[in-house]
Amino acid sequence: MNMETTPQALETQAGDSGISAQASVIEAKNLDLTFQTNDGPVHALKDVSLNINRGDFVSFIGPSGCGKTTFLRCIAALEQPTGGTLTVNGMTPDEARRQRAYGYVFQAAGLYPWRTIAKNIKLPLEIMGYSKAEQDKRVEQVLDLVELSGFGGKFPWQLSGGMQQRASIARALAFDADILLMDEPFGALDEIVRDHLNEQLLKLWARTNKTIGFVTHSIPEAVYLSTKIVVMSPRPGRIHDVIDSTLPKERPLDIRDSPEFIEIAHRVRDGLRAGHGYD
Repeated sequence: MNMETTPQALETQAGDSGISAQASVIEAKNLDLTFQTNDGPVHALKDVSLNINRGDFVSFIGPSGCGKTTFLRCIAALEQPTGGTLTVNGMTPDEARRQRAYGYVFQAAGLYPWRTIAKNIKLPLEIMGYSKAEQDKRVEQVLDLVELSGFGGKFPWQLSGGMQQRASIARALAFDADILLMDEPFGALDEIVRDHLNEQLLKLWARTNKTIGFVTHSIPEAVYLSTKIVVMSPRPGRIHDVIDSTLPKERPLDIRDSPEFIEIAHRVRDGLRAGHGYD
């Protein structure tokens, strides 16, 4: 990993085009995952095949138990598939984890209450052995990216839920991984805060051009954020539909009232109904 690469450097690359921008960074082929339990096997994923290209914003949507989070955890090497293949940047997920290929944002912010926001963000940098000067520099940069400049000295309990989630995203961005994996990061927030964070996340994605995998239960959120929407079905988790968004990259909130947005949302909703109904 290049220690000198910064979020600011990525901003200058965000508008670059060419073959590299379309390179596939995550490839799943016929992926299966079966958990062995005392009550018998649980088929969490079956025959999942998907390509995610560099710079894509891919949302995974489906009912509870459809394997959305499980697939994200497989990418992050937190779960081990029992069949098929999965590569991240051409490596196994475990190799990609060791290469710091991704940052992971969980459903809960997971901030340590006894550490300030800045020190929470520094934690992975401390583990990776960055110098104190480099840690301070990166914390300042990512706090600016998530619009939390000036809050580094606060403790988590002094921030709202939305601000805590932004701090969690800043922590995942601190070591400048190319891939950001997000597991329902805004699911517990009210609609007004969620809308605001959706807008901020799109701005952050546009500035950094990171590849984002995003799990959600919200159809409007999936359509608003994504370049590609993966509709999943349960029993076991399978991909029912992959929808490439035709929306422009610049997306004000009121785009959700447009016929194009509504048409994509209807396709997602139809896919959820059909996928939930077959065996």
